[in-house]
Amino acid sequence: MRFILLLLLLPAAAIAQQQQKIVASDLTRIKQVGGVALSPDGQRAAYTLTTIEANPDQAGEYDYRTHIYLSSLKAGDSKALTRGPESARQPAWSPDGTRLAFVRTVKGKGQVFVMPMDGGEAYQLTSGKYSASSPVWSPDGKQILFESSVSFAEILSDSVLNPSRRGPVWSLEKPGFANNDFVRPDKSVKANPDGSLAEIRAYLQKDVDDKKAKVITRLNFQGEATTESDMGFTHLFVTDVREGATARPITRGFYSFSAASWLPGGQQVLAVTKRDTLKHPDREQTSAIVALPLNGIGRRTVLLGAEGRSYFSPELAADGSRLAFLSSSTEGVNFGQVGIATLSGTSVSTPEILPFDRAAGSFKWSTNSAGKAGRSVKTGTPTSTPVLYFIAPANGGSPLYRLNAITKEITQLTGFEKGVTSFDVSGKQVVFAQTEVANPSELLVADADAKNPLVLTTHNDWVKQKALSYPEKRVYTNSKGQAVDYWIMKPTVLAQAVSTDASRQASGRKYPLLLNMHGGPTAMWGPGEASMWHEFQFMCSQGYGVVYANPRGSGGYGLAFQQANVKDWGTGPAEDVLAAATDAAKEAWVDTSRQVITGGSYAGYLTAWIVGHDNRFKAAFAQRGVYDLTTFMGEANAWRLVPNYFGGYPWQPEAQKVLDANSPYSFVENIRTPLLIKHGENDLRTGTAQSEMMMKSLKILGRPVEYVRMPGATHELSRTGNVRQRIDRILRIYEFFERYVGQPATQVK
Repeated sequence: MRFILLLLLLPAAAIAQQQQKIVASDLTRIKQVGGVALSPDGQRAAYTLTTIEANPDQAGEYDYRTHIYLSSLKAGDSKALTRGPESARQPAWSPDGTRLAFVRTVKGKGQVFVMPMDGGEAYQLTSGKYSASSPVWSPDGKQILFESSVSFAEILSDSVLNPSRRGPVWSLEKPGFANNDFVRPDKSVKANPDGSLAEIRAYLQKDVDDKKAKVITRLNFQGEATTESDMGFTHLFVTDVREGATARPITRGFYSFSAASWLPGGQQVLAVTKRDTLKHPDREQTSAIVALPLNGIGRRTVLLGAEGRSYFSPELAADGSRLAFLSSSTEGVNFGQVGIATLSGTSVSTPEILPFDRAAGSFKWSTNSAGKAGRSVKTGTPTSTPVLYFIAPANGGSPLYRLNAITKEITQLTGFEKGVTSFDVSGKQVVFAQTEVANPSELLVADADAKNPLVLTTHNDWVKQKALSYPEKRVYTNSKGQAVDYWIMKPTVLAQAVSTDASRQASGRKYPLLLNMHGGPTAMWGPGEASMWHEFQFMCSQGYGVVYANPRGSGGYGLAFQQANVKDWGTGPAEDVLAAATDAAKEAWVDTSRQVITGGSYAGYLTAWIVGHDNRFKAAFAQRGVYDLTTFMGEANAWRLVPNYFGGYPWQPEAQKVLDANSPYSFVENIRTPLLIKHGENDLRTGTAQSEMMMKSLKILGRPVEYVRMPGATHELSRTGNVRQRIDRILRIYEFFERYVGQPATQVK
C-alpha cells in the first residue's frame, strides 16, 4: 500500500522518465493482427498474428511467423491454434462452425489444412503439385474451393489444365513466327549445337530449361525481384473435405481466375478474370466478374464486364441476392468505385456505381437487425436490412463504413485517428484489428455500429512501457484551393515533458526537424495508418521532431485530389509538403538550421526533387526512388505510371518534354544538399539504374553523396523484407542525419 501511495504522489514527469524510449530493435517486438474471421454463430473469432522471431541458426537474423489464434470475444482469452516454424494463415470457418480450414506451407508450397474445433489435430487436405491458397467452404460444408498458382511451362505439360498440350490462343508475340506452334516441344529432336535448325532450336531450349538463358517476348517481364520470362496463372480447384480426397480443377488454360466464392446452390462459383481471352494477358487491362460451373470446365458467364473498365473484388450476400464489387477505368489515375447489383442466378441487374469518393475494400455483408442501427433515418426502412461493411483509407485513417443496401446510404462508423486493418461482422457485432498511435495492433469487438469497443488482446502491451509522441493535426490550403492534412510530432522528450526542472530544461532546447514523405504517390499517412508507427516513434525518441503530410496526389481524399498531381509530380506536391515543413519550423522547439528530409519510392523522387529546388535542408535521404522518368519507363515494373500520369511515352515529343520537366535528374546540377541514396539490389519496382545515375553524377559534380545498396532486397524494407536490413535502414537514416544536425548549430564546427 505504501508503494502505491508513493507512486501516486510522484510527479507526472518522474513517471514519464521511467518509461523507455522506442529503440531500433523494437521493430522486432511489433505484432500484427490480421485475417479476422468470425464463426458462423458469431461467438468466436479466428485471426492471424504475425510476429518477428530471432532465427535460432543465424545470429542477428530474424524470421516472420504467422499463426492462427482463437478468441471467444472476451478480453484476455485468446489462444494459439497453430505453432511451429511453418506459418499458418487464411483461416476460414466451415458453415456449421465445427471446422477451420487454413493454409500452411509444406515443402515450399502452400497446402490447405482442416482443423476440428472440438479437439484433435489438423490434417492436410490438399497435397497437389501446385501451391494452394484462399480456401472457401461450399454452402453445405462438404467441399472447399481454393486457388493454385501454375507457371506457363507447367500448364504446357499438364494434361488436365491443358488437354491439347498446345499453347494459348493469344499470341506469344514471338518474332518470325505467325502462330504459337513453336511452343510444342518435339522430344524426338535431340539438342545439338552443330546440327540442323531443329536441333539448334532444341539446344537453345535446353539452355532455357537449364536456366542458362531467359527468352523474353512479353511486355510485363519485370517482377519484384527478378525478370520473369515465364508467365504465371492462377487456377481454381475444388476438393471434397475428407482425408485422401483428390482435388479437381474447375478452370484451365492460359488465363487466371481469382477472388473466388460460391454461388447459392453450390454448383457454380464467382470469380474475376481477364475480360478478353483473345488478348495477351499483359495487354488486356480490363477484368470481368464471371460465373463458372463446377462441372463443365472452360465455360463461363460474364456477369459484369465492359470495354475500358475493370470489375473486381466481388462480394456476394449470404442469400445470393446482392453483389457488391469495385469498378474503375483502366486508363489514367483512378481507384475502384463501390458498385451494387442485384443477382438472380446468373442474371444481374444494371449495376449501380455509388458516389463514394474513397478507395473502398474488404467488403463484408451482414443482415443488420440491431434496432436503430439498421433503420434509415430518412426513409424509416425496417431493421433487418442487408448492409455492407467495408474499409476505406480516408483523411489519415482507415475507418470502417456501412452501406444500407436499400437506401444506398453510407455511414462512417469509426474515426480518422485510428485504422481498421481487418474485420469480420455478424448481425450484432463487429470484430476488428485496429492500429493507433497508442498501440500498433490489437483485436477488438464492438456492436454493429462499431460503438462500445472492447479490446480483446494484449499482443503489444509492451508499448505501455514506452514513451510515445502523439501527432498534432493541422490543415493547409494549397494553391489549388485544396485542403492538405499534415501532422507535427514533437521530440519524445518534449511530448512527455511537464513542469519540472528537467522538463523546463528540455523545453528550452532546440531540436532538429525531419520532413518525412510518403510514396505511391497515392499512399496516405496519418495516425490511423500502421506502416510508419515504428519509424516515426524511433525518430522522435532520438530527439527529432517529425512533420508529415498528405500532399496533392495522395489517396484518402477523393479522386480529384488524387488526380491533382497529373503531369506535376514535383512542383505542386513539393509546395504542399514544404508548406507543412515551414509551419512546423515555426514551433518554438525547432532549430531551423537543423532540418532534414527523407522519403521512399515516389517520396524518394520527391526528396531528390526538393533538394534540387530548395536549400533549406542540411541533409537528405532518398530511398528506392525514381529520378529519371524516361529510364523509369524502361527498367521498372511500375512503368504504367508514366503514360497514366504524364500522358504519353518518351518517344512522343510532347510527352518527353513533360517527363524531362518532371524528372529530378534534370536538376541534378542544382543539388548541393548532402544526399544519402538507398536502393534494394533486386528492386524492379522502380529499378536501380536511376539511383546509379544520380550517384555518379553527384560524384562527378563533387557533391557530398553516399550510396547504399541492400543485397537481395526488393522495393520494400520500411514495411516488409529482411528484418536485419529494415533495422539497418532506420539506423542509417538516423546516423546520416546525425553527421549534419546531431548538435545544435552553435556547437557544430
